[in-house]
Amino acid sequence: MQFKYKQTAAILLSAAIGTAGISVAGAAPQEAAQPAVKNVIILIPDGMSVGGTTLTRWYKGAPLALDEMASGLVRTYSADAAIADSAPAGSAFANGHKSHTGFVGVLPDVANMPGEIMHATPADFSAHYPDRSNYDALSEQQVYAGMDVVLGGGGKFFASENRKDKENLISEIERLGYDYLTTPQELKSSNASKIWGMFAPGAMAYEMDRSPEKEPSLAEMTQKAIDVLSKNDNGFFLMVEGSKVDWAAHANDPVGIISDVLSFDDAVKVALDYAKANQDTAIVAVTDHGNGGLTIGNKDTTKTYDKEPLSTFLAPLQKAKLTGEGLESVLNADRSNIKEVMAEYFGITDLTDAEAAAIKSTKAGSLNYTVGPMISDRARIGWTTGGHTGEDVVLYSYSPNGDRPMGVIENTDVAKYMARMLNVSLDETTKQLFVPARGAFEAKGASVTWEDNQGNSFITVTKGTTTLKLHVFKNIAELNGQAVQLKGNVIFNGINAYVPQDAVDLIH
Repeated sequence: MQFKYKQTAAILLSAAIGTAGISVAGAAPQEAAQPAVKNVIILIPDGMSVGGTTLTRWYKGAPLALDEMASGLVRTYSADAAIADSAPAGSAFANGHKSHTGFVGVLPDVANMPGEIMHATPADFSAHYPDRSNYDALSEQQVYAGMDVVLGGGGKFFASENRKDKENLISEIERLGYDYLTTPQELKSSNASKIWGMFAPGAMAYEMDRSPEKEPSLAEMTQKAIDVLSKNDNGFFLMVEGSKVDWAAHANDPVGIISDVLSFDDAVKVALDYAKANQDTAIVAVTDHGNGGLTIGNKDTTKTYDKEPLSTFLAPLQKAKLTGEGLESVLNADRSNIKEVMAEYFGITDLTDAEAAAIKSTKAGSLNYTVGPMISDRARIGWTTGGHTGEDVVLYSYSPNGDRPMGVIENTDVAKYMARMLNVSLDETTKQLFVPARGAFEAKGASVTWEDNQGNSFITVTKGTTTLKLHVFKNIAELNGQAVQLKGNVIFNGINAYVPQDAVDLIH
């Protein structure tokens, strides 16, 4: 699944039920007369507003795979804000609770909205920490989370030279039995039951800019994940994220949005085709929040909106062969070929001197922020912001038994629906995997101390002749010097530590 980290384009975080600790909320038995659902796939196009899907559908000239699954609306606000950050928005999908801006998979410290008592989205489904920017803590937890399939970008965050703790997590991934993959060909040829693919050191490319020889598509990663996970007869849970829809919206880049909404929709088709063929899989596709406030029509169409042909909006977009980000690869070192490149790759032959100067002065990695608005102006595409937006978003769903969430629901209801489909309980799982460590061990008469060794933290529990050493952010323990694997990770939120119940049971 995607390490969204704002450094990756798409990661699939997934696990086979029965071989990994999957936490989802609320449970209800299913009626025997209905087709049994044993798999759930959630697909999240980060920051995809309805304006983006409308524009993409016009651009494609045909329905999207998403269209037939539209079933309702989702409210996206977080515990402390009307406009949600990706971390609490994704956490609501993952665990059924509203949370605080920047918090990953943990409850909020502030809940003041009316009625409320490695990148954000993939981390929401695989890690816990009240700071989405602590990549070391999030990525380490993901390595030890017991997932079966992890595919995306961000490989450099697992290398020792880029980590404060200097741990080589790539070596650890291989030690844990994963087939570690770095190319599309390796992905295609792997027959392993556990795969971990990192196809870029940081962010993966927009689909329009992607080299098929260097990076797989989101649809290809989705297909591979399903191929691997579906071999488990107990069923599976799969999260797929298309993260760069969000990036394009932040940059007000309509070409980037179209590029990666189409890429995401291809992944949706892969999942939907599987679900329809096998009749044992429920699907939810929903964005975590809006972004950018994209409109088809801007201030220049105030008096002409009902007279503008479709070509007014589409023709400038259809000329683009790259996104603004991809433009960087075809500019020469001193950017002296700006006008030629903009004409060839964007069809812009009327680039002004001011626009050329703006492109030339833009720092590397930010060209979509400069070029996106230029394309938007020519296509009469409007934007209200470079940040997230607070409107309701479209809910898409499919179930073989017709049991689908409908109407206007809370983002937390998505988690509850998925849990009901899988007949599992987040509350019971939480009780087993997140026990307050100090209180639990001291209640058994043990002493608890905290140690730190160059960024690697340990909890040492001592009672009589028994010594238990717990590695923070890992599922590894040492009982009197003997290695023990726990059912979940040891979690530290900056204040308190939490351990799985089987760690507590080791102390008698």
